[in-house]
Amino acid sequence: ERPFACTQCPKAFKDKRTLTGHQRIHSGERPFACAYCPKAFRNKTALTVHQRVHTGERPFACDICPKRFKQKHALTRHQRVHTGECPFACDRCPKAFKDKLTLTKH
Repeated sequence: ERPFACTQCPKAFKDKRTLTGHQRIHSGERPFACAYCPKAFRNKTALTVHQRVHTGERPFACDICPKRFKQKHALTRHQRVHTGECPFACDRCPKAFKDKLTLTKH
């Protein structure tokens, strides 16, 4: 159930906080300012991820090799190098790929 409906478009959300964040797409509001550069963001998570560019923080560590990543999805993608997992299958041939972008390019 998604009781929180956007008044600007057909989207609806499970909670008010998510709706509020979504509404910033329509308003252009970016209340979360970077302390290191002029960029600003619609939500705190995007700001936190961006600030890692400046701080060099890489909180997501591979448990198999020494590599570390700024974002969890980058770690997940990297781990497929070790596991050989290829979850993105082509629907036109038998090939499968480690990430969606490679599948799209294929």
